[in-house]
Amino acid sequence: MSKIIASAAIRGAYSIIDKAEKKLEEAIGQKGEDHKVEFPNTGYYYPVIYSMTGEKVTTLGEFKPIIERCNALLPPKVDEGPVHLPYLGHVLDAGMAALFGEEIIEAMNYTIGPDPINGIWLGAADDIIMRERGIQFVDGTAPGFAAIVGAAPTVEDAVKLARACQEKSLYVFMAGEDKSRGISFAEQLAEAGVEMGWDTRLIPFGKEIYSHIFSAGFANRAAMSFGGVKPGDYAHNLRYQKNRIFAFVLALGEVTDEWYATAAGVINYGFPTIADSDIPQILPTGVCTYEHVVSNVPVGEMLEKAIEVRGLKIVVSKIDVPVSVSPAFEGERIRRDDMQLELRGLVKGDINTKGFELVNMVDLDAVEDGHVEVIGPDIDEMVEGSTNSIGIVVEVAGREMQSDFEPVLERQIHSFINSAQGVFHMGQRNINWIRIHKDAFKAGWRMKHFGVLLHAKFKNEYGAVVDKVQVKVYTDPEKVAELMPGALEAYKARDERIAGLTDDAVNEFYSCTLCQSFAPTHVCVITPEHPGLCGAYSWLDGKACFKILPTGPNQPLEKGKCLDESIGQWDKINDYISTASQKAIERMSAYSMIIDPMTSCGCFEAISALLPMCNGIMIVDRDYSGETPAGMKFTTMANTVGGGNQTPGFVGHSRIYILSKKFISHDGGQRRIMWMNKSLKETVAEKLNALTKELYGIDNITDYIADEDVGTEEEVILNFLTEKNHPALAMDPMF
Repeated sequence: MSKIIASAAIRGAYSIIDKAEKKLEEAIGQKGEDHKVEFPNTGYYYPVIYSMTGEKVTTLGEFKPIIERCNALLPPKVDEGPVHLPYLGHVLDAGMAALFGEEIIEAMNYTIGPDPINGIWLGAADDIIMRERGIQFVDGTAPGFAAIVGAAPTVEDAVKLARACQEKSLYVFMAGEDKSRGISFAEQLAEAGVEMGWDTRLIPFGKEIYSHIFSAGFANRAAMSFGGVKPGDYAHNLRYQKNRIFAFVLALGEVTDEWYATAAGVINYGFPTIADSDIPQILPTGVCTYEHVVSNVPVGEMLEKAIEVRGLKIVVSKIDVPVSVSPAFEGERIRRDDMQLELRGLVKGDINTKGFELVNMVDLDAVEDGHVEVIGPDIDEMVEGSTNSIGIVVEVAGREMQSDFEPVLERQIHSFINSAQGVFHMGQRNINWIRIHKDAFKAGWRMKHFGVLLHAKFKNEYGAVVDKVQVKVYTDPEKVAELMPGALEAYKARDERIAGLTDDAVNEFYSCTLCQSFAPTHVCVITPEHPGLCGAYSWLDGKACFKILPTGPNQPLEKGKCLDESIGQWDKINDYISTASQKAIERMSAYSMIIDPMTSCGCFEAISALLPMCNGIMIVDRDYSGETPAGMKFTTMANTVGGGNQTPGFVGHSRIYILSKKFISHDGGQRRIMWMNKSLKETVAEKLNALTKELYGIDNITDYIADEDVGTEEEVILNFLTEKNHPALAMDPMF
């Protein structure tokens, strides 16, 4: 701890106790020791003293032992010599003594004056206020309070800061003037004509720093009233304050010794101080959740910094978009005739658009919470009915955020966007597909609203790990194309994290029910060797999602007894499948597309389909829009396979699953691949050739696999396979 802070805080505590003692002597001289005392209309005696010591002070004379306790808490003043003791414990004791002293000073003001209630100053909250307002700190209606001391640089700065606090539903408790200018924050608001009072959550307690004891008293009374804290159980009280009352101090202007002492007092409670002046910092964590004192923060950035340092989670109560937002809209479909336009990654005829979605973890200082930026044309600048490029980059930061959580959050973009009425979302990563209904466009939906919605949803749903969110929406085709390689590299790095982990090496798999809004009977079971159908979720991602959202769509599934190792069935997995699919599906095989294959939703990246004449399969991904040897285009097969159907001979899956050692292993694995669309084959060729060499001793399997250049009719494909002597032709029939 800084020697400067320790010296000042201890000096300030001595000053406060001296004033309290003199004020008490004056009051006893006027009224006598037996004179009854209380904060008006309160039933908690003097709440800081009572909650911390259990002492019920009802007369002036009963304050004498409290003064003695204060003097006992005061440590020696800091030695100015070169050798000194550690300060933290001493400073915390001095701070608590200062709070007791401030409560005595305000008690004497109520007894002999000056009256704390004067003009704009409200004094202590009575029990009616406590009942009405204190419960809000328990039910989350009020996420916390800012205790502001001093004055902002200008009246305009004061109003902006007050409004920012109100927008986040925070209470603002004000006391103490900037001594160098003789003005307080509350007086600045009054000058600007800002309405103050409990109804507006802007509470002016008093002009002197001592009046912030009413802020501390409010917190202590909340702990005793609603937190089950017993008077005198100081340890429980301090834990409750740190973990449940999310308060912080904003120090505006020159910090005096008595300010330091008061700040030291509330550090005991886990309440940090953020200052705009150049004072020493206390950055190591310890008593507070994170830093204790942070300085040199510009007034316009103080609130955001305080929220970060306090670990306060702000819920966006109203999402500022022009359409309704509800999970009820997640299954909504938008037909082409009803759409204003669509945004997607697509290569089809003369349409060549690119799309991607990416969540990146960045440093806290690199994010302006709530910032949304649109780079490129807006919806009203695009041709009605057109298909356009879209890149969505969500930058998140948080004290508890980890890079492993990026894909987990990224996959939530799907459900978050779908929750907006008149906005349809399908796919993920670089196969995202968004449609906007004409009615949503008429209601005012524009590109910025994607960012507004995602910011609110990430903060509300994943506040445990996300402290700040900013969103960039790219619609400029050239910019989307420029950023695409970086997104693809990020996806690749995530996929490679799972390499080497096998299904046999783990005792549990993970469920994913994220897409049940579209396919109520679909349940994705994610294993180390069978990633999610969307390609965005691996087994590690499921594990990470469960860690940050234990009640979310990814739940650990104990495998249980193995029923059939070859096809990949376990009794407890089947039990879960039956329950989660509403008994529509009884069994699921992890390694077969013929026997009880996994169901599909609609977000799969590719489809494998049986080619009976060839004794093998074809694989087509959603980027290919042409005909296939199965006699159906991708879209037609998607309607057959998707929707939660279990369709033997067809299965939806991710691209990366093609490179898994467990890819339809019961049915013959990659040796069964007879046809792939050319772009997909080129994408997986190198790794697919290496894998089939390792597993089956086959050199360059892709040389045996036909594509659309060879043909799209099964008879033509069979002739090609026969000429190539495809290894699958000599294998046992698939069914």
